[in-house]
Amino acid sequence: MIEILSGLLTPVIAIIATYIAYQQWKLNKQKLMLEKYDRRLKIYEEVKKVLILITRDAEISHKNLLEFNISVSEADFLFRHEISDYLQEIYKRGLNLHRWNRKYKDNTQIKPEGYNHDEVVDGMDFELTWLTEQFNPAKEKFKKYLDISK
Repeated sequence: MIEILSGLLTPVIAIIATYIAYQQWKLNKQKLMLEKYDRRLKIYEEVKKVLILITRDAEISHKNLLEFNISVSEADFLFRHEISDYLQEIYKRGLNLHRWNRKYKDNTQIKPEGYNHDEVVDGMDFELTWLTEQFNPAKEKFKKYLDISK
């Protein structure tokens, strides 16, 4: 009887060790998913932050745009290309808004030849309108990467 029990002890230990290893693997996988979620959420929050800044001030500084671009630079490694392309679109349109605002401010006192006030105001309005309407599209684009209800 002791020989039978000692013979079964090795397989039981192997089964327990396998179970523990499997549980550790599952835990590590969940930890990785949580870390990836946190990093993705941070990028989404940066998008909201820059959109709020633009909506609040109707302009954005070059410094703020550079900070935004740096803060979302990790997106290439965390998302598919659609998010990286979208972030570049926000950055590009923010630069356009900044450029139109500078042109407007630089030329409000002196109207140099070739300055078209309507063109500048239309350019500002076009970029500002697009950027301020991005809250819902951004939410929808990031939703499939941040939805944990599944």
